Amino acid sequence: MSVFPQLSMKPEVREHLSSVYRGKEVESEFDKDEVFEALLSCLSHPPLFTCLRASTHLHPLQEIQHRLEQHLAQQKRAPAVYTHPQLPDVLLLPVHGPRHVDLLASEVIVGAQCGNAVLRGAHVFTPGILSTPKYMKAGDMVSVFSDVEGKCTRGAKEFKGKKVFLGNGISEVDRSELFCSDGPVKGVAIRMTEPLYQSPSFDGVLTDEVFLQNLPSVVVGHVLGPRPGERILDMCAAPGGKTTHIASLMGNQASGTVVALEKIRSKMEKIIQNAKMLKLDCIKAYCCNSIHAVSSDPAQEYSADLIAIFCIFVDGPPYPEESFDRILLDAPCSGLGQRPNMTYSWSLKEVCSYQPLQRKLLTTAVRLLKRGGVLVYSTCTVTLAENEEQVAWALKTFPCLTIEPQVPHLGSEGMQGAGLSCDQRRLLQRFRPELAWRGAHFAHSPESLLQNANTDTIGFFIAKFIKNGEKCTQA
Repeated sequence: MSVFPQLSMKPEVREHLSSVYRGKEVESEFDKDEVFEALLSCLSHPPLFTCLRASTHLHPLQEIQHRLEQHLAQQKRAPAVYTHPQLPDVLLLPVHGPRHVDLLASEVIVGAQCGNAVLRGAHVFTPGILSTPKYMKAGDMVSVFSDVEGKCTRGAKEFKGKKVFLGNGISEVDRSELFCSDGPVKGVAIRMTEPLYQSPSFDGVLTDEVFLQNLPSVVVGHVLGPRPGERILDMCAAPGGKTTHIASLMGNQASGTVVALEKIRSKMEKIIQNAKMLKLDCIKAYCCNSIHAVSSDPAQEYSADLIAIFCIFVDGPPYPEESFDRILLDAPCSGLGQRPNMTYSWSLKEVCSYQPLQRKLLTTAVRLLKRGGVLVYSTCTVTLAENEEQVAWALKTFPCLTIEPQVPHLGSEGMQGAGLSCDQRRLLQRFRPELAWRGAHFAHSPESLLQNANTDTIGFFIAKFIKNGEKCTQA
């Protein structure tokens, strides 16, 4: 059900995206215009479920589920906790909304990013607040709105611009503590008591047992299929959700290694923090631009034995070619599949800038992958250029690559328009929430809810490649 405006974006970006979904080459059993409009609507709303990945390397799923249910039972409206029918390490909590919430006289305006977090169950933290009533005190009941166009001035006492209602909460601080010369106090500023979308906050909850992660991101780890004893590379790893999942699926065994690369040091340190929090010690994180993660001399060849010795004594990048059994490239992308998001401010030039970067990263990935190894490429965007077109380019550029079936395959097949055959598109996995939203009226029985768990997600794309045995030369 739509309660928010469609995702707003620059006209040229909308036209670019429209051409993907309304193009002549696209054959669909659904009305193309209806599907495109559904896409813009669903992206501004939160998914139907909150997805938690359980640390099954530490405890059985049922034990974690029981402890989570006990914790949530202390809340006023304790949500049900379901196990996912196909993913053995996933717990699902239904998001209830939109709910009827009455507007209050006092209004607090938060930034769009903060507003998106509130719609996923977060409270309002102090850095996210832009405007409050002049005399707001701790204990005041307030209505919280999101400034979807980014036009509210920080410190304003009122705001007349475009805003979206998120729900009601109780102020934890005085206005004077938010807008002072020493900077705002830290912590929760507004505790949400009546959110428009009811979803529990997981701040500090079972921190070593559950990890908030979008469902398609969990699917990626299973598709990669890590095994104990393998050497695995996560090329663009921050904040470490997929890295830690890979390590968990390997059983956190010392015989294997997950190498996580991230070019921004503060983000790399976040990976280390998450690994420690989840009690995973087979992860090695390095600050490195993954484009440069392979040895600079592409003509230099090493035997498998020499590579193994190198990997024992030299931990960090750059690495010799064919150093890894499996590689995950969750590539930097335009992020047009993220939910909820009410405003997308990037220009078409910025959106299109990711394709060349992704191809450089793919080239490095192919060089670093062992013959017979697995490469999984994924994005959280919905464009053709960053998804199916990249698959077509990779197959043409690297004859050693073939597309492989994915297990599990919970999403839709790949989209038309990139020159891939029908059989090739069936091997791809695209999560398309717009198909679930197309005229949808979701029922709220447990059975009906779980049927939609795999469809009402963020927009996401996954491709799985195998590197064949012959020497891989770039075409």
